[in-house]
Amino acid sequence: MRDLADYAIKDRESRGRRFEEIFDDGRAPFQRDKDRIIHSKAFRRLDRKTQVLVAGSGDHYRTRMTHSLEVAQIARDLARRLRLNEDLCEAIALAHDLGHTPFGHAGQDALNQVMQNFGESFEHNEQSRRIVEVLEKGYPTFEGLNLTIETIDGLIKHQTAYDQEGKQFDKFAHLEAQIVNVSDEVAYMNHDVDDGLRLGALTVEDLDQVLIWKSARLATEDKYGHGIDLVEYRERVISTMMSMMIDDFCRQTEANIEEHGIKTIGHVSEFEGLLADFSEAMKTELKQLRRLLYDKFYMHPQVVAAVSEGQRMIKKLFEYYYKNPEMFPLDGKVDPVRIKDYIAGMTDSFLLEQYKKI
Repeated sequence: MRDLADYAIKDRESRGRRFEEIFDDGRAPFQRDKDRIIHSKAFRRLDRKTQVLVAGSGDHYRTRMTHSLEVAQIARDLARRLRLNEDLCEAIALAHDLGHTPFGHAGQDALNQVMQNFGESFEHNEQSRRIVEVLEKGYPTFEGLNLTIETIDGLIKHQTAYDQEGKQFDKFAHLEAQIVNVSDEVAYMNHDVDDGLRLGALTVEDLDQVLIWKSARLATEDKYGHGIDLVEYRERVISTMMSMMIDDFCRQTEANIEEHGIKTIGHVSEFEGLLADFSEAMKTELKQLRRLLYDKFYMHPQVVAAVSEGQRMIKKLFEYYYKNPEMFPLDGKVDPVRIKDYIAGMTDSFLLEQYKKI
């Protein structure tokens, strides 16, 4: 492994796993986590789960899996630049959305509303942890995937503007987990611009009202001129915008680490606040972009209609299984938590298939 910063999490210093295992194949602990996640059934199902547009809406729109892969790619890049543990960042990134329902955040809201009737709740980050600790089956001596404590900690403390926003933890996440939080935001803001343009929900004129887009557009035109193909033009502007976010983040994070005298992992865990963050100027620009995406893309009639129908089907299917336990496809006792786990694990298309049966 290349030389890591003193405040990075080292493979040899991992706190281990809940269940002791003996390994003899030479893989590093966080590399093993990544491999287990990729080979899990929950990860494979992400390919047919909604990111923003319902899975199957088009060949080139993002799904929950392609989103997760983009987050992992950005996380590795940031970790490399900041001399943090790339394998740990990648493992957290690949697992961070395993608990997402069909039909995206709208599906999460539907299951949460249903579970509150039973004094419970649903939040997809908590479900991601439940999947890797309990629901995945494949080992005779323990439930789940038995991931390292560091990877689990990153899942517990995953936090963005749309994930556990405002939730307080006893201690802030390690820097690798903070990297994944930012990678998630960088990924979705940029690929949602691309998908929004492809759908026609966003226009270049809309985006020109956003400072970071306009800056990226001018830089792209300065480099390539005005005569390039429209698709290539859009791709280059988005790529430039992503690079601007990443460069700002790395500069600010390095400055924060220097300013607060962060030298060890202990310093990171004791620090009260975020070390891995954007500059204040970039935060303002990203807030502007996030607002445009919400107004024009996430609330676009085609998006809202599809996910609203998904919400209705989730609630109806849950009610049906609860009132007709003999029709629940899994053997054993039927209770709200089991129904929740089953529906949350469905892909968009499988949910529709099961709904049609009732």
